[in-house]
Amino acid sequence: MKKASLKDIAQQAGVSTALVSYVLNGKEKETRVGEAIAQKIRLIAKELNYQPNHLAKSLRSGKTHTIGLIIADISNPFFANIARVVEDEAKKNGYTVIIGSCDEHAEKSWDLLNVLINRQVDGFIIVSCEGSENQVHYLKERNIPFVLLDRHFPEIQTDFVATNNYKASYDAGIHLIKSGYKKIGIMAYKSNMYHMEERVRGYKHALRDNKIEFHDAWLKEVHFETMDSEVRTAIDEILASEQRVDAMIFATYGLAINALKYITELRLQVPSDLAIVSYGQAEVFDLYYCPITYVQQPLEMLGKTSVEFLLKKLKNPDEGMKQILMEAKLIARDSSKPKTSAVNG
Repeated sequence: MKKASLKDIAQQAGVSTALVSYVLNGKEKETRVGEAIAQKIRLIAKELNYQPNHLAKSLRSGKTHTIGLIIADISNPFFANIARVVEDEAKKNGYTVIIGSCDEHAEKSWDLLNVLINRQVDGFIIVSCEGSENQVHYLKERNIPFVLLDRHFPEIQTDFVATNNYKASYDAGIHLIKSGYKKIGIMAYKSNMYHMEERVRGYKHALRDNKIEFHDAWLKEVHFETMDSEVRTAIDEILASEQRVDAMIFATYGLAINALKYITELRLQVPSDLAIVSYGQAEVFDLYYCPITYVQQPLEMLGKTSVEFLLKKLKNPDEGMKQILMEAKLIARDSSKPKTSAVNG
């Protein structure tokens, strides 16, 4: 079956190919094409199943109308959902998104970056991983448009859209303190990434502001690559410690899921034996016998705003730098209910 061309549409509509081109590129108002003829052209194009030649279009414009999205870990529901938001928002604006997951490895992130640059994407939205600062500098030096999403490097001036992680952890700590818990631990990744440091800092300040002394044994840091085994070891150490905690904040969804599996194996009761607050909203938190209190990050707004910032940069390379921290919301559930009712329950 012969592929329909602009000429085929023009012949059926009784107009010039130039006029058809204007209409299908959304420029009918600029060229004062009547609404009736514009609708006729679009209808004929649909009937003929006309598919624009994107390669020819990109060669003419120098644009591919594609965005490269590099995320840290596709297995994390937060990133999977944020990728969907970015994809949907980009599509509304006529862009296709090519997605890659670096699995928290800087080397893999670098490979993805080069593949996508060679694919001539117009710009990037990137969830950075540890050790990827040189990649950010590389993009800046070559004036390749990009926006950092969820994670950023405060020492590098870039466009970014992220959560106020300090405030989110501070609020989580305050919530547990107000619920009667005084021995509160936190489990985080062993990482120099700013967002992770901010989550730990917010937690520590919540304790400090309520005159609760922080103990080193309350902070457990595990490596992403060996999370499964290290989470188990960390929980064993917490339970055996003289400074045993009565509540835990988990700085990521992955840490919480691994911990909950082991807590269940140990037959510990949540929240009477251990109260829990976690980052990362996920359906599995509702399926647990004791619904988990979680920090709800503004996933939808993070994704949409990152696309908005990037598109503005693509349309106007001189667009000023944009940086935004969005507030998270604590969703209180049974896993952190007040201590007296937790024990009695």
